[in-house]
Amino acid sequence: MSTPDFQGQTALVTGASRGIGAATAKALAAAGAHVILTARDAAALEAIEQEIFESGGSATIAPVDLAQPDGIARLAAAVAQRWDKLDILVINAAVLPELTSVADIDQKAWNKALTVNVLATQTLIANFDRLLRASSDGRIIGLTSTVAQAPRAFWGAYASTKAAFEVLLDCHAQEVANISKVRVAIVNPGATRTAMRARAYPGEDPASVKAPEAVSERIVSLLAEPFATRHRETVNPAR
Repeated sequence: MSTPDFQGQTALVTGASRGIGAATAKALAAAGAHVILTARDAAALEAIEQEIFESGGSATIAPVDLAQPDGIARLAAAVAQRWDKLDILVINAAVLPELTSVADIDQKAWNKALTVNVLATQTLIANFDRLLRASSDGRIIGLTSTVAQAPRAFWGAYASTKAAFEVLLDCHAQEVANISKVRVAIVNPGATRTAMRARAYPGEDPASVKAPEAVSERIVSLLAEPFATRHRETVNPAR
């Protein structure tokens, strides 16, 4: 299989300070893309940026709190000043509320998850739509969860936000399909060794699930394919 080549392309990855987001940012940079790294933790972003630079890649950090809509608007304005298009948008950042029964959901924690997982998704699409349409091959990749389509007990708060996340992306894909070249894919990483999973499964042996790099490898490979919009897939544990 040939190595993807994203020379001349610009990618923005949310939640790029660790886990799947960081691995995806590094993989895109290794494939030649200039990667805009966003997350709340500036120091962690700087560390990922340094890794990319040391590997010969190109990146720019942009610390942003996705819970603040004006922050996303400022980010989009700054990106538009420097680049005339955005080729790739990877929506990876998410908040996992405490796992609890629906009757016991903490409203404050759920509201934060709704804001980051759902409202910020719409805000990202709204603010970067013009730049994505300006690309000859604009692509949006949204990272979802198994519980979005297969809900289970005590996951109601998180599952409901990811279900809404998927609906937003699917609707957007249908809306732009016939009027732009923008394509949308929803990717379920499956069981992956991340800080979020460690919180959800504290007794699990991390070595028993795949590393974030297995997911980032598939994302980069998918981005190089002429996938049809509204594409959906789950990353195979064997990858």
